[in-house]
Amino acid sequence: MRIRAVIAMLLLAAAPGLAAATPSPVALAVADPSRPADDRKLDADRKPVAVLAFAGIKPGQTVAEYLPGGGYYTRLLDDIVGPKGKIDALETTTWGQDNVDSTKKVLAEPNRGNISLDLSPLGTFKLTEKVDVFWTTDNYHDLHVPKYATVDIAAFNKQVFDSLKPGGIYIIVDHAAAPGAGATMSPTLHRIEKSTVIQEVTAAGFKLVGESDALANPADDHTKKIFDPSIRWKTDQFILKFAKP
Repeated sequence: MRIRAVIAMLLLAAAPGLAAATPSPVALAVADPSRPADDRKLDADRKPVAVLAFAGIKPGQTVAEYLPGGGYYTRLLDDIVGPKGKIDALETTTWGQDNVDSTKKVLAEPNRGNISLDLSPLGTFKLTEKVDVFWTTDNYHDLHVPKYATVDIAAFNKQVFDSLKPGGIYIIVDHAAAPGAGATMSPTLHRIEKSTVIQEVTAAGFKLVGESDALANPADDHTKKIFDPSIRWKTDQFILKFAKP
Protein backbone atom coordinates (compact mmCIF):
# COMPACT_ATOMS: atom_id res chain seq x y z
CA MET A 1 0.00 0.00 0.00
CA ARG A 2 2.80 2.44 0.86
CA ILE A 3 4.65 1.79 -2.39
CA ARG A 4 1.49 2.13 -4.51
CA ALA A 5 0.75 5.48 -2.87
CA VAL A 6 4.24 6.75 -3.61
CA ILE A 7 4.04 5.60 -7.25
CA ALA A 8 0.74 7.45 -7.62
CA MET A 9 2.26 10.63 -6.20
CA LEU A 10 5.28 10.49 -8.49
CA LEU A 11 3.17 9.79 -11.57
CA LEU A 12 0.88 12.72 -10.80
CA ALA A 13 3.92 14.94 -10.51
CA ALA A 14 5.18 13.96 -13.96
CA ALA A 15 4.90 16.53 -16.76
CA PRO A 16 1.53 16.29 -18.59
CA GLY A 17 1.69 14.35 -21.80
CA LEU A 18 4.99 12.67 -20.95
CA ALA A 19 5.27 8.95 -20.30
CA ALA A 20 6.67 8.67 -16.81
CA ALA A 21 9.07 5.80 -16.24
CA THR A 22 8.37 3.71 -13.17
CA PRO A 23 10.59 5.04 -10.34
CA SER A 24 13.26 2.72 -8.99
CA PRO A 25 12.54 0.71 -5.84
CA VAL A 26 15.23 2.76 -4.07
CA ALA A 27 13.60 6.06 -5.02
CA LEU A 28 10.21 4.77 -3.93
CA ALA A 29 11.57 3.59 -0.60
CA VAL A 30 13.24 6.90 0.21
CA ALA A 31 10.09 8.79 -0.85
CA ASP A 32 7.83 6.62 1.32
CA PRO A 33 5.63 9.15 3.18
CA SER A 34 5.34 6.85 6.19
CA ARG A 35 9.04 7.26 7.05
CA PRO A 36 9.54 9.10 10.36
CA ALA A 37 10.45 12.78 10.14
CA ASP A 38 13.60 12.12 12.19
CA ASP A 39 14.77 9.64 9.54
CA ARG A 40 14.10 12.10 6.71
CA LYS A 41 16.18 14.74 8.47
CA LEU A 42 19.20 12.43 8.24
CA ASP A 43 18.87 11.74 4.51
CA ALA A 44 21.06 14.65 3.42
CA ASP A 45 23.98 13.28 5.47
CA ARG A 46 23.34 9.55 5.26
CA LYS A 47 22.60 9.64 1.49
CA PRO A 48 20.41 6.52 1.39
CA VAL A 49 19.77 6.72 -2.36
CA ALA A 50 23.48 6.45 -3.16
CA VAL A 51 24.15 3.80 -0.51
CA LEU A 52 21.22 1.59 -1.48
CA ALA A 53 21.85 1.97 -5.21
CA PHE A 54 25.47 0.89 -4.71
CA ALA A 55 24.38 -2.09 -2.60
CA GLY A 56 22.04 -3.29 -5.34
CA ILE A 57 19.22 -4.54 -3.11
CA LYS A 58 16.41 -5.98 -5.24
CA PRO A 59 12.70 -6.68 -4.76
CA GLY A 60 12.03 -10.21 -3.53
CA GLN A 61 15.39 -10.63 -1.80
CA THR A 62 15.99 -11.76 1.76
CA VAL A 63 18.20 -9.35 3.68
CA ALA A 64 19.74 -9.90 7.12
CA GLU A 65 20.33 -6.54 8.78
CA TYR A 66 22.80 -6.74 11.63
CA LEU A 67 22.14 -4.25 14.47
CA PRO A 68 19.26 -2.24 12.95
CA GLY A 69 19.05 0.13 15.93
CA GLY A 70 16.37 2.75 15.33
CA GLY A 71 15.36 1.19 12.02
CA TYR A 72 16.59 3.91 9.65
CA TYR A 73 17.64 1.35 7.05
CA THR A 74 15.22 -1.36 8.18
CA ARG A 75 12.25 0.54 6.76
CA LEU A 76 14.08 1.37 3.54
CA LEU A 77 15.26 -2.20 3.00
CA ASP A 78 11.78 -3.53 3.72
CA ASP A 79 10.18 -1.20 1.19
CA ILE A 80 12.72 -2.23 -1.47
CA VAL A 81 12.41 -6.01 -1.05
CA GLY A 82 8.63 -5.65 -0.94
CA PRO A 83 6.01 -8.21 0.07
CA LYS A 84 7.81 -11.05 -1.71
CA GLY A 85 11.04 -10.32 0.15
CA LYS A 86 12.05 -10.65 3.77
CA ILE A 87 14.08 -8.73 6.32
CA ASP A 88 15.78 -10.52 9.22
CA ALA A 89 16.45 -7.87 11.88
CA LEU A 90 19.38 -9.18 13.94
CA GLU A 91 19.50 -7.14 17.13
CA THR A 92 21.80 -7.59 20.10
CA THR A 93 20.76 -8.08 23.71
CA THR A 94 24.20 -6.83 24.83
CA TRP A 95 23.26 -3.12 24.71
CA GLY A 96 20.13 -3.45 26.80
CA GLN A 97 16.48 -2.89 25.98
CA ASP A 98 16.43 0.48 24.18
CA ASN A 99 17.65 -0.79 20.81
CA VAL A 100 15.46 -3.86 21.09
CA ASP A 101 12.39 -1.69 21.78
CA SER A 102 13.24 0.60 18.86
CA THR A 103 13.42 -2.34 16.48
CA LYS A 104 10.20 -3.80 17.84
CA LYS A 105 8.47 -0.48 17.13
CA VAL A 106 9.43 -0.82 13.46
CA LEU A 107 8.05 -4.35 13.35
CA ALA A 108 4.78 -3.10 14.84
CA GLU A 109 4.20 -0.59 12.03
CA PRO A 110 1.53 -1.40 9.41
CA ASN A 111 2.57 -3.73 6.60
CA ARG A 112 5.86 -4.79 8.24
CA GLY A 113 4.85 -8.43 8.55
CA ASN A 114 7.79 -9.66 6.48
CA ILE A 115 10.34 -8.47 9.09
CA SER A 116 11.45 -11.00 11.69
CA LEU A 117 13.46 -10.26 14.84
CA ASP A 118 16.36 -12.21 16.30
CA LEU A 119 17.83 -11.31 19.69
CA SER A 120 21.35 -12.60 20.42
CA PRO A 121 24.49 -11.49 22.26
CA LEU A 122 26.81 -9.19 20.32
CA GLY A 123 28.85 -11.05 17.72
CA THR A 124 26.29 -13.82 17.25
CA PHE A 125 22.99 -14.20 15.42
CA LYS A 126 20.47 -16.83 14.36
CA LEU A 127 18.97 -17.26 10.90
CA THR A 128 16.52 -19.92 9.78
CA GLU A 129 17.50 -19.75 6.10
CA LYS A 130 20.30 -18.50 3.87
CA VAL A 131 19.98 -14.89 2.75
CA ASP A 132 20.79 -12.88 -0.37
CA VAL A 133 22.36 -9.93 1.45
CA PHE A 134 23.95 -9.42 4.87
CA TRP A 135 23.88 -5.73 5.75
CA THR A 136 25.39 -3.69 8.58
CA THR A 137 25.81 0.08 8.80
CA ASP A 138 28.01 1.95 11.28
CA ASN A 139 28.27 -0.98 13.67
CA TYR A 140 30.98 -3.33 12.45
CA HIS A 141 33.52 -1.47 14.58
CA ASP A 142 31.49 -2.33 17.69
CA LEU A 143 32.58 -5.93 17.31
CA HIS A 144 36.03 -4.63 18.35
CA VAL A 145 34.88 -2.94 21.58
CA PRO A 146 35.84 -5.21 24.52
CA LYS A 147 33.56 -3.46 27.02
CA TYR A 148 30.60 -4.62 24.92
CA ALA A 149 31.73 -8.20 24.39
CA THR A 150 34.72 -10.34 23.51
CA VAL A 151 33.89 -11.17 19.90
CA ASP A 152 35.73 -13.72 17.80
CA ILE A 153 35.72 -11.60 14.64
CA ALA A 154 36.94 -14.46 12.45
CA ALA A 155 34.10 -16.66 13.67
CA PHE A 156 31.58 -13.86 13.14
CA ASN A 157 32.59 -13.26 9.54
CA LYS A 158 32.64 -16.99 8.89
CA GLN A 159 29.08 -17.20 10.21
CA VAL A 160 28.10 -14.36 7.86
CA PHE A 161 29.77 -16.25 4.99
CA ASP A 162 27.88 -19.44 5.84
CA SER A 163 24.58 -17.55 6.17
CA LEU A 164 24.68 -16.27 2.59
CA LYS A 165 23.57 -18.00 -0.57
CA PRO A 166 26.27 -18.57 -3.22
CA GLY A 167 26.92 -15.18 -4.79
CA GLY A 168 25.43 -13.47 -1.76
CA ILE A 169 26.49 -9.94 -0.87
CA TYR A 170 27.94 -8.58 2.39
CA ILE A 171 27.58 -4.78 2.77
CA ILE A 172 29.56 -2.91 5.43
CA VAL A 173 29.32 0.84 6.03
CA ASP A 174 31.44 2.28 8.82
CA HIS A 175 33.28 5.29 10.20
CA ALA A 176 36.86 5.52 8.94
CA ALA A 177 39.83 5.59 11.30
CA ALA A 178 43.16 7.17 10.43
CA PRO A 179 45.53 5.13 8.25
CA GLY A 180 47.48 2.70 10.40
CA ALA A 181 44.98 2.79 13.26
CA GLY A 182 43.45 -0.59 12.50
CA ALA A 183 40.76 -1.30 15.07
CA THR A 184 42.59 0.40 17.95
CA MET A 185 40.24 3.41 17.85
CA SER A 186 37.06 1.33 17.94
CA PRO A 187 36.74 1.36 21.76
CA THR A 188 37.23 5.14 22.02
CA LEU A 189 36.36 6.94 18.78
CA HIS A 190 34.09 4.19 17.39
CA ARG A 191 36.06 4.11 14.15
CA ILE A 192 37.89 1.39 12.24
CA GLU A 193 40.36 1.45 9.37
CA LYS A 194 38.95 0.34 6.03
CA SER A 195 41.91 -1.92 5.29
CA THR A 196 41.33 -3.76 8.57
CA VAL A 197 37.74 -4.54 7.63
CA ILE A 198 38.82 -5.74 4.20
CA GLN A 199 41.50 -7.98 5.70
CA GLU A 200 39.11 -9.50 8.26
CA VAL A 201 36.26 -10.12 5.85
CA THR A 202 38.32 -11.54 2.98
CA ALA A 203 39.98 -13.89 5.48
CA ALA A 204 36.56 -15.55 5.83
CA GLY A 205 36.46 -16.33 2.10
CA PHE A 206 34.74 -13.23 0.75
CA LYS A 207 35.88 -11.31 -2.34
CA LEU A 208 35.86 -7.51 -2.31
CA VAL A 209 33.79 -6.61 -5.38
CA GLY A 210 33.16 -2.89 -4.90
CA GLU A 211 33.71 0.27 -2.90
CA SER A 212 31.84 3.56 -2.83
CA ASP A 213 32.99 6.98 -1.67
CA ALA A 214 29.43 8.34 -1.44
CA LEU A 215 29.93 8.99 2.29
CA ALA A 216 33.57 10.08 2.13
CA ASN A 217 34.43 13.35 3.87
CA PRO A 218 37.99 14.63 3.37
CA ALA A 219 37.34 17.34 6.00
CA ASP A 220 37.12 14.70 8.73
CA ASP A 221 40.58 14.38 10.30
CA HIS A 222 39.63 11.07 12.02
CA THR A 223 40.50 12.39 15.49
CA LYS A 224 37.01 13.01 16.85
CA LYS A 225 34.58 10.57 18.39
CA ILE A 226 31.72 9.90 15.98
CA PHE A 227 29.21 11.29 18.49
CA ASP A 228 30.98 14.67 18.64
CA PRO A 229 28.33 17.25 17.60
CA SER A 230 30.76 18.86 15.15
CA ILE A 231 31.08 15.65 13.14
CA ARG A 232 27.95 13.64 13.98
CA TRP A 233 26.62 11.97 10.76
CA LYS A 234 29.31 13.82 8.80
CA THR A 235 32.22 11.46 9.49
CA ASP A 236 34.39 10.10 6.73
CA GLN A 237 32.76 6.73 6.00
CA PHE A 238 33.56 3.85 3.67
CA ILE A 239 31.10 1.55 1.94
CA LEU A 240 32.34 -1.93 1.06
CA LYS A 241 30.65 -4.66 -0.98
CA PHE A 242 31.87 -8.25 -0.59
CA ALA A 243 30.60 -11.32 -2.41
CA LYS A 244 30.51 -14.98 -1.47
CA PRO A 245 31.97 -16.92 -4.42
